[in-house]
Amino acid sequence: MLPDIELYHWRKGSQWFEVNREIAIYIISDSKYYSLFKKYCRPACYPDEHYIPTLLNMFHGSVNANRSVTWVDWSVGGPHPATYGADNITEGFLQSIRQTETDCLYNEEPTSLCFLFARKFAPSALAPLMNLSSTVMGF
Repeated sequence: MLPDIELYHWRKGSQWFEVNREIAIYIISDSKYYSLFKKYCRPACYPDEHYIPTLLNMFHGSVNANRSVTWVDWSVGGPHPATYGADNITEGFLQSIRQTETDCLYNEEPTSLCFLFARKFAPSALAPLMNLSSTVMGF
């Protein structure tokens, strides 16, 4: 994608993101960079994970919060994150996701709310998650 997209422009992000109307219009109005991604970025990258973060980094980097709202464990290596099943679901495990040792940053300001979502859970995790929800979440 050189010379239009340099390596230092490249970003990978979550499929979960939010943009305001101005940025949304900018994204859907782009034809130059989308065409480059469509032509050269197959099958190893995805529009929501690579194209949008890269485009925004190049032209709207100052409005990027540079954080993820999803807790995910990539420590197992490979193309997929760790998957947690029923045996992994404990109150301590859920608290470790909710309570981090340091505050996270949101728009360069500290916040104690780091994650809104978590992944990756096997179907067997559903019942233990539901059983612990009132204990951990308080409702």
